[in-house]
Amino acid sequence: MIEVVASMARGPVFLAGELMECLITFTNPMSHLSTSASSEMLAWASAQIHCQFHASENRVALPAQGNKQDVQAESDTVLIPSRDSYSELVPIDGPPSFRGQSVKYVYKLTIGCQRVNSPIKLLRVPFRVLVLQEPPFPQDEEVSPSNPFLEEEEASRRDARPLERALDMLMATTSRRCPHMFNITNMRGKVAKFCIFKTVYRLGEDIVGTFNFSEGDIPCLQYSVSLQSEEEIQQQYQRRPGQAVSVTGHGRHLESCLHTASSHFSLPIPLNVTPGFSTDIVSLRWRLHFEFVTAREPMEPPTVLQNQSEVTVWAGAEHVDVDTFSWDLPIKVLPTNPALASYMSQFTGTNSINI
Repeated sequence: MIEVVASMARGPVFLAGELMECLITFTNPMSHLSTSASSEMLAWASAQIHCQFHASENRVALPAQGNKQDVQAESDTVLIPSRDSYSELVPIDGPPSFRGQSVKYVYKLTIGCQRVNSPIKLLRVPFRVLVLQEPPFPQDEEVSPSNPFLEEEEASRRDARPLERALDMLMATTSRRCPHMFNITNMRGKVAKFCIFKTVYRLGEDIVGTFNFSEGDIPCLQYSVSLQSEEEIQQQYQRRPGQAVSVTGHGRHLESCLHTASSHFSLPIPLNVTPGFSTDIVSLRWRLHFEFVTAREPMEPPTVLQNQSEVTVWAGAEHVDVDTFSWDLPIKVLPTNPALASYMSQFTGTNSINI
């Protein structure tokens, strides 16, 4: 028996274009009574990166080859056992890991190996891929901090690392703040003024927004804000014309705000969700979904008399005529540092098998 153990050195999350390194060990666990004649010989072993694609037959109309495909990386993926490790660039042009309602993209490192005079066995190590499809800045824009003490050799070496430059660009674009102001109105008048400090975020960040109801003409009784993703099948692959977009919620803030001058909310973006992306088959977008409940008539706040000595109990109105309306604000969700996302990953980056 030979035990095969595969362990990814830096965790199970990678950015497309990053070098994946996996330590693979082959061990022949023999007892002290065993002889060299009882040892096992490894015939061969190889490793490949696979991206497996699944599609819902009820939602996606694919060509005749079916709804399940296995895509292999187009590169030399042969593992040399004497090196004890395997490394390869994660494909830069592939889709991100995604488990949607209509489409799934699942990545795994597949290690095939065979003991002499034994059947072939496969060891699979699942991992997650984050894709930064669009550069946040023009390619000629400087995003790294200027350091007068940085030598020219170090600067050129830094520029030669595309992954580090991509992370610098990612951090810089999601750190920029430019407040956006919106007037929230319905058919009866102005409800509030809404401010959000930016519309581009990375995984793990908090989305913070504020409301100013003192500038409104219409009383707002309650509001809610939901973080939602929209999964849309491209038109040529839709099972039915005009097929509805699949909406998934990832967090919600609900608050009562009658007689409130101002309010705010904070919605965290989970580290385990998929940033926005687009392929030939599916696209994923992000938005904030707002819902407001407003009164149709003015509502006077309770008054407190200065010399009032008796205890007064305030009670809400038993019946209020209300209107409800909603509003969607598109936002962008980008990847984060893969090392950070590894802490919240459902994968361990390690697996083993006996052959």
